[in-house]
Amino acid sequence: MKIVVLEGSPNRNGSSNFLAEQFTKGAQAAGHTVEVLDVAHADIHPCTGCVRCGYEGPCAQKDDVERFRAAILCADMLVFVTPLYYYGMSAQLKILIDRFCAFNASIQRRHMKSAIISVAWNADSWTFAALEAHYQTLVRYLNFRDMGAIWGKGCGTPSMTRASKYAQAAYDLGKRLK
Repeated sequence: MKIVVLEGSPNRNGSSNFLAEQFTKGAQAAGHTVEVLDVAHADIHPCTGCVRCGYEGPCAQKDDVERFRAAILCADMLVFVTPLYYYGMSAQLKILIDRFCAFNASIQRRHMKSAIISVAWNADSWTFAALEAHYQTLVRYLNFRDMGAIWGKGCGTPSMTRASKYAQAAYDLGKRLK
């Protein structure tokens, strides 16, 4: 299976990217091909709502989205990776997802698998409620098959995350994919 990991953290050495690395190791150990895309540091402009794409592209804007589009549409699975920022995904990841509107139908037709990996300093039971609801809406709308989630509560720093149970959980999520 070809897996595309969409890293949305502006902190390249942060906790969410560390868990993405563990997931990648597990998926590769299971024989999958993994392409990691640094969404957070790409040149991606916000959707303007111009609809020149006709909802099936290409987008009128000329930025890195066409490169991401090509990778996404060749994938069997997408993994969304983000720190929790004010109870939602990072703006860097959200801006790419907003641009999916230029190729929604192509994504929907692929019936891809998906997963999400997120971390937060907060460890309350409700910490990820809003992000989880958003992710489940994306799964439903884009015809994804959810393969799992890592909700890294109490992962405020990379050292906290490395010492947590979530590193192994991320590896295991990648390893058990079929």
